[in-house]
Amino acid sequence: MKIQVSLSALGQSHWSEYASRFVFGGLATALAGIIAEKYGPVVGGLFLAFPAIFPATATLIESQEKKRKCGHGVVSGRRAAALDAAGAAAGTFGLMIFGFVVWKLIELLPLWATLLLATLAWLAVSISAWRIWKAR
Repeated sequence: MKIQVSLSALGQSHWSEYASRFVFGGLATALAGIIAEKYGPVVGGLFLAFPAIFPATATLIESQEKKRKCGHGVVSGRRAAALDAAGAAAGTFGLMIFGFVVWKLIELLPLWATLLLATLAWLAVSISAWRIWKAR
């Protein structure tokens, strides 16, 4: 499978699907803020790294595949959701590296350089994790 961007896919989703993603994302972010207030920013930051829209996206992918396919829709939906989960995991590894690079370099380099290096590290780790997963 080739990773690609398809802007035409934006029109294939119903507004309620986008709303549920925003609600899940907002709730996860608000929960991280509450946890940070109670237990400090380090613990809150761990919860902020949670891929907030993944639960909504995985369920929406599965339900769309069920609608699209006849007969084997459940299996196809589960496979599509599993593929999305693998991508989220690969991105999460990249996000961990992004945070680590920022943590280590924020006081040593200008902000723009720190963010640039952290973004490049995120991209490299995410793509590498995806390729390793696909090669297995």
